[in-house]
Amino acid sequence: MGADVAIDYTRTKFENVAKDVDVVLDTVGRDTLERSYGAVKKGGIIVSIVDEPKSAALEAHGIRGVTLRCTPKAGVLEELSKLMEAKKLTPVISQTFPMTQAVQAQDQIATGHTRGKIVLNIGQDPVHRAL
Repeated sequence: MGADVAIDYTRTKFENVAKDVDVVLDTVGRDTLERSYGAVKKGGIIVSIVDEPKSAALEAHGIRGVTLRCTPKAGVLEELSKLMEAKKLTPVISQTFPMTQAVQAQDQIATGHTRGKIVLNIGQDPVHRAL
């Protein structure tokens, strides 16, 4: 994807390696946003899909920050559904939990190590459901 350096975040704090970057895309939140301010060069930007960047920290570092949020639109979701049915789009499903294990599913998401999506099964398998 064009990265100059890959950082194993389990062994190295990214802010000790990443310096003077143009953009930080924060998809984790928590302390990651706080640790990101110093990695962005003056005039750069932090985009967070999790938390609202703090204006005082942005100003202190001479950077900009925005929160990127979106609202699902029915037409887009319908198009995605059609693409999946046509086998042109395959979602990555990490794990499937029954609704009775919703707390465990949320705990898994909270680890920050989930690749793909977590699915909650809220009823019978639609393929086997009696019509």
